[in-house]
Amino acid sequence: MKSSTQAENPGMKRRLRGVNLALVCCALVLLLAPMVPYTLAAVAPDSATAFWDHVRHGSIGTTQIQGNESGMLINESGTWWMEFRAQWISPGGAWALSLSLVTLVLVYLLIGPNRLSEPRSGKTIERWNRADRTIHWFVAILFLLLGVTGLCILYGKSVLIPLMGKDAFSTFLSLGKDVHNYLGPLFCIALLVMIVKWMKNNFFTLIDIKWFAKGGGIIGNEHPDADYMNGGEKVWFWIVVLLGLIVSGSGLVLDFPNYGQIRDTMQNANLIHAGSAVLLFCGSLFHIYIGSLGTEGALEGMNSGHVDEAWAKQHHNLWYKRMKQES
Repeated sequence: MKSSTQAENPGMKRRLRGVNLALVCCALVLLLAPMVPYTLAAVAPDSATAFWDHVRHGSIGTTQIQGNESGMLINESGTWWMEFRAQWISPGGAWALSLSLVTLVLVYLLIGPNRLSEPRSGKTIERWNRADRTIHWFVAILFLLLGVTGLCILYGKSVLIPLMGKDAFSTFLSLGKDVHNYLGPLFCIALLVMIVKWMKNNFFTLIDIKWFAKGGGIIGNEHPDADYMNGGEKVWFWIVVLLGLIVSGSGLVLDFPNYGQIRDTMQNANLIHAGSAVLLFCGSLFHIYIGSLGTEGALEGMNSGHVDEAWAKQHHNLWYKRMKQES
């Protein structure tokens, strides 16, 4: 019996040593496992930093999603766009609008409206036909709606939220964006119709140079000669053409984003659209003032289509003489 027990002891001891070794290994694994993440972070910080650095700078990877820039996780230029819009477009537009309003108030208070130099004759002459008036008011109403909603989109967070609250502003701006987006293409069409209809009367001539030399009547005692459109009206027409087409083109890029535009294109279009639209809106303030409070009798022509002959003789004498000869 003793010899048999002694023969079995070596095998038992080996098994016990194996079990003990396994237990020790398990204990070491359990002890060291919490240290693995920290060890990996310490071992490979450069590789992680390099990976995110590539991503942040616009490196393109692969993806099963189809579409332009679908492999780009982060658009680095988006930060530049946001900063440029916040530092230049928004404050620059606010300054331009404020200076325009202040200038108009000072002009009205210090100079006053341009009155008729002679009493009204009581006789009228047609200046704008029904088609012209329809085009003008259609474009003007669309422009004002787009201008107001656009300003709300640009400045609403800082101006309207304190007045309306976040919930009311959210509802209001959601409606405003729909109005802006749906009326935009309609404005583009109306603008093109207006350009084609009125372009023939808005090319500059030597008469306009003399009109500018006299400051439109500010310099000297006599009102300068002017045909159907004077020099100032022609300048405004071409401002509307150039800025209007820029606003329209950039707006269409933003309105229809699913036609292959990349993010940089959309960002640039947004900056161009906002900047040119603010400039055009500032110019429209001067146009509205001159065509209403600033010039006696001017608004009558666009409302009824007819102006008093005294007004026509004073502001567009060459056109008035031609019309009288033809009649």
